[in-house]
Amino acid sequence: MKLLYYPGCTLKTSAKNLERSAFAVMEALGHEMVEMEDWNCCGVVASLTDDDLMHHLAPLRSLIHVEDQGEDKVVTLCDMCCNTLKQTNLRVKENSDDLETLNAFMDRENDYKGTVTVIHFLEFLRDEIGFDVIKKKVKRPLKGIRIMPYYGCMLLRPREVAIDDAEEPTILGDLLSALGAEVIDNPFKIECCGSYHTVDEKESVSKRAHRITNFATEGGSDAMVLSCPLCRFNLDARGKEAEKMFKDYKQIPVFYYTQLIAIALGLDQNVCGFDQHVVDPLLLLKKKGVFEKEDKIIKI
Repeated sequence: MKLLYYPGCTLKTSAKNLERSAFAVMEALGHEMVEMEDWNCCGVVASLTDDDLMHHLAPLRSLIHVEDQGEDKVVTLCDMCCNTLKQTNLRVKENSDDLETLNAFMDRENDYKGTVTVIHFLEFLRDEIGFDVIKKKVKRPLKGIRIMPYYGCMLLRPREVAIDDAEEPTILGDLLSALGAEVIDNPFKIECCGSYHTVDEKESVSKRAHRITNFATEGGSDAMVLSCPLCRFNLDARGKEAEKMFKDYKQIPVFYYTQLIAIALGLDQNVCGFDQHVVDPLLLLKKKGVFEKEDKIIKI
């Protein structure tokens, strides 16, 4: 199966390892992601007021280009992109007057017909492939590794575009179980990481990263797994900075779920881009004996 892919900006800069590991996983599962043509920034945040149509222009233009390529489905990896695209898509499908206004404004583009479905890569793995199928393909079970799923905000809010239950999500935990890891639940799994306050309130975000991670380690977690590039930066980089602020505190590794799938499927660790992390996740994998000397690595 070929699947049209909308990357967004971060996947081409600080989250290249999320993209690369996802592409490798898809190939190993017998599917292919194809990057869409002429995409643009999603706009980063969805419109927060009823009378604000300007912030819907950027995501709508990309949705138009999905239709221009003859497709009715597009997958995203970035939580923020997925949330923004989904909210705009929902807005124009439910409000014909808004769609008419936006189409008229973008007079150099084809009109959006409202045929596109936006899905998160996690949704595709769960609903189209199935975690049971992934489980059967596991070559390196993540046995003995205790991992806390961390969801943050954008996957679960607002309810209309969420990919799971806002209070008790299970999608990451179910995936981890299929990969052989031990899932450590935590009420902080749905707390905000600090988001864009990381730009001007670094210390506050570091304190928040410490709070989330400390809760994880107290619950017995060896690591955390997530899907959002901004969450990864805040919990990884800002969390590492928190070590200077709190005595005896040590930041644990933070994985993208695609990296753990790649490792479990037996892929070359180089597709994971662990060198882009501040706290090296590879050290934990080696410590837990995930890599055996006789390991036969599948190169992508």
